[in-house]
Amino acid sequence: MRPDGVSSPNNFSQLPKSSAASSSQKAAVSRALNGQSTHPSSNGEMKVGRLQKAPAKTTSYFGHDREEVTRILIQSLYELGYSGSAELLSKESGYQLESPAVAIFRNAVLGGRWAEAERILVQSFQQYGNGHIEDETASKERLALVENADRNEMLFYLRQQKFLELLDTRDLGAALMVLRHELTPLNFDIGRLHALSSLLMCPPEHLHDQAGWDGSIGSSRERLLSELSKSISPSVMIPDNRLATLLDHVKQNQINQCLYHNTALPPSLYSDHMCDRNDFPLSTRLELTQHSDEVWHCQFSHDGTKLVTAGRDNSVIIYDTSTFEVIHKLQDHEAGVAHAVWSPDDSKLITCSQDRTARVWSTETGRCLLTINHHRQPVTAAVWAPNGESFVTASLDLTSQLCHWSVRGQPLHMWPSGFRVQDCAITPDGRRLIAVDVEKKIRVFNFVTHEEEYILPLKSKATSIVVSKDSRHMLVNLTECQIQLIDIETTEVIRRFQGQKQSTFIIRSAFGGAAENFVVSGSEDSRIYVWHKENGTLVETLEGHLSGCVNAISWNPADPGMFASAGDDCLVKIWGRASDAHPNSTPNKRRAITGNGYARTSALRSTSSF
Repeated sequence: MRPDGVSSPNNFSQLPKSSAASSSQKAAVSRALNGQSTHPSSNGEMKVGRLQKAPAKTTSYFGHDREEVTRILIQSLYELGYSGSAELLSKESGYQLESPAVAIFRNAVLGGRWAEAERILVQSFQQYGNGHIEDETASKERLALVENADRNEMLFYLRQQKFLELLDTRDLGAALMVLRHELTPLNFDIGRLHALSSLLMCPPEHLHDQAGWDGSIGSSRERLLSELSKSISPSVMIPDNRLATLLDHVKQNQINQCLYHNTALPPSLYSDHMCDRNDFPLSTRLELTQHSDEVWHCQFSHDGTKLVTAGRDNSVIIYDTSTFEVIHKLQDHEAGVAHAVWSPDDSKLITCSQDRTARVWSTETGRCLLTINHHRQPVTAAVWAPNGESFVTASLDLTSQLCHWSVRGQPLHMWPSGFRVQDCAITPDGRRLIAVDVEKKIRVFNFVTHEEEYILPLKSKATSIVVSKDSRHMLVNLTECQIQLIDIETTEVIRRFQGQKQSTFIIRSAFGGAAENFVVSGSEDSRIYVWHKENGTLVETLEGHLSGCVNAISWNPADPGMFASAGDDCLVKIWGRASDAHPNSTPNKRRAITGNGYARTSALRSTSSF
């Protein structure tokens, strides 16, 4: 359960749909188990809760326990739909998939026989000894539990399911009785208990969404059983999809060991995996020279067909990535443009400027659709809501540092004043708004209720933030020459990436690669640094630009073999594989930099102005 009490019951929303077998498959497993496959011991008594070994076979399988391997194979055969083969393997090997007690408990939960399921749980926590004699029925129905199993937690999950099913059938009287006399006395997760009580007044059509519950009795009971299984010893109840989980670990380990893995396709199980360095984008394919001053930002569209760049010369340029010809040059801003962000469907673009405005553009016509001029200080960043119907602007303005707008420019919410924001992001699941202020803090808000969830202090100023596609992690660039990967839920620093130079200017780091396998960043030493996200290894250091700072990086989401970099040398560089050199590429051509091209006086660009 999440500490803030808003997680879905039984962690339903965090379990992938594919993580549980279908109802028919589970039913087949239950019928096959159901306590009927026990084996008599030598004295004729039933060995309840013990798994019988095949007497004539060695206990080792290439160093692995034969019983564990066989039982996992039996489970996998059931999950694959090969019930006959699973039964045959169980019969031939002499191993049961689960103990009789587990089979009885499984059937009670899936059948909604809550009193029976509770009785089995309660007696499983009871200690016998000191002359007490345990009857045979109770012995057969005792579950082997893990050491830290919590009785009240397991009963809470059971009764919560019972409560939700009663609400779903609109039996409010019975549901209220469960809440008062069964859930409340457990004194477990009071925040969740309050959330459940509020569901009594919830309209039926909103119950599933508000409870985070799918309402399907079959699948929700299976997920409940999966949650309860975490407290049951895996020696008697193997966790769901165990073989698939182990194979995932094998594949992920191969990816983690491969420094240049840059494909969304997982490696094959047939052979060991290693990607070729030549397939990684390490070469300059093209230099875009349309800007006349420092380029502060670049970003590919979601479909990868366009690239937008923005900079100190007040201009915003949109390119066609098939030819890198200019589609539109937007020049309505009166000062440097530090940020540009595509709408979810790429039909619109928001630009943020030192002229204190944010503008919304049509990417088809290049026409300005809307100007936000509410801020009295530079607008530093903007981010679209996942549905594309609204957006948030961030500013150095102490009185309007975070503003939520409709796509028509109507103010929807203004967060409380008192801090200035350098960058912001909305998690792809739409749950949270994350802002980095200029006072070494990360502020996390519930984007639906607008309430502040927590403030995370930092050791140095943050210049940019980006959220992973799965909404689990945020990547924060710090002026202490460090980039941190932080778990949004726990605030734990998962990994630190170091090597780049940063102390003075705003640098926007990014996730890179087909499956966000990399972290990539510019640097004040004119280089580009690429790290492996999972193991933190510095994969490559690229000699990026002529001089000055590399301000921003963007990886093409549709082409993992391409990324762009924007620098103080007025250049936007397109990087690709050596074999993909663009026919119009001019890698040896260098643009002359004159005048004040390197002067970094903008409040948007220098962290010292904070």
